[in-house]
Amino acid sequence: MGFNTLAILGQSSLGGFAAMLVLHHGNSLYQMIQLFFVIILTSIFNGTVLAQMKPKFVFNMLLFTVLFNIAVIIANLFFIH
Repeated sequence: MGFNTLAILGQSSLGGFAAMLVLHHGNSLYQMIQLFFVIILTSIFNGTVLAQMKPKFVFNMLLFTVLFNIAVIIANLFFIH
């Protein structure tokens, strides 16, 4: 519970970086769909922390959103041009 502040800060920064990379490649429908999921998942995680949901659920959401954002970052760095 004490690391919620660090989790929100880190996840929001990672989500912002993923959004920046998505927008760096243009604004087609494919990029907008990626951006939608990055923003929604990051916001859902922040909402779970602020709603004080069960710690296991919050931690699982953190893992899911971190993995998703890292996948988007890797895809935009190496595969999507």
